[in-house]
Amino acid sequence: MKSILLATTLAAATATAVAAEPVKYMLDSSHSQVLFSYDHLGYSTTFGMFSGFEGEIMFDQEDPANSSVNVSMPLMSMFTGWEQREAHFMSDDFFGASEGDMITFTSTAIEVTGEDTALITGDLTMNEITQSVVLDAKLNGTGTHPMAQKEWAGFDATTTLKRSDFGVGAFAPAVSDEVEVRISLEAAIADS
Repeated sequence: MKSILLATTLAAATATAVAAEPVKYMLDSSHSQVLFSYDHLGYSTTFGMFSGFEGEIMFDQEDPANSSVNVSMPLMSMFTGWEQREAHFMSDDFFGASEGDMITFTSTAIEVTGEDTALITGDLTMNEITQSVVLDAKLNGTGTHPMAQKEWAGFDATTTLKRSDFGVGAFAPAVSDEVEVRISLEAAIADS
């Protein structure tokens, strides 16, 4: 009798585990930013940001390694606080950008490193060059959004990129080749 009960319990647990799948969350563009900073000639740290980007997270809270991320943002959404700098970044010295150029990130693997942390490896495409990068990510929290009254999640992540890896290494090393990147985003469970 015990073996029948155990077999039934295991079968039910296996069925539940198989049925659990990642849940789609859509980025909240109004509360998602990518901040970047770099050393300028040894005199200052210069900052900029991207915002208004779109994407989705397939989030599996039970097995975060089974999650995925797919994000895109318009290159021309870059904001540095100085229009001439933004225009210079969009020039042939750097991106040679035109309207519609996008920066994309698609995860390829997630390694859970703690209760609310993970390393997210993915393909970052910028300036028509794709490189594998690793984001050191943290789940800030999940729950019901008090105003939207739906499930919400928040994440932070950091990484360091080399501009020259993406063909925008002008003036390095005087202007640092390494760029520190900090990401903070919110995402809402997708409407069915």
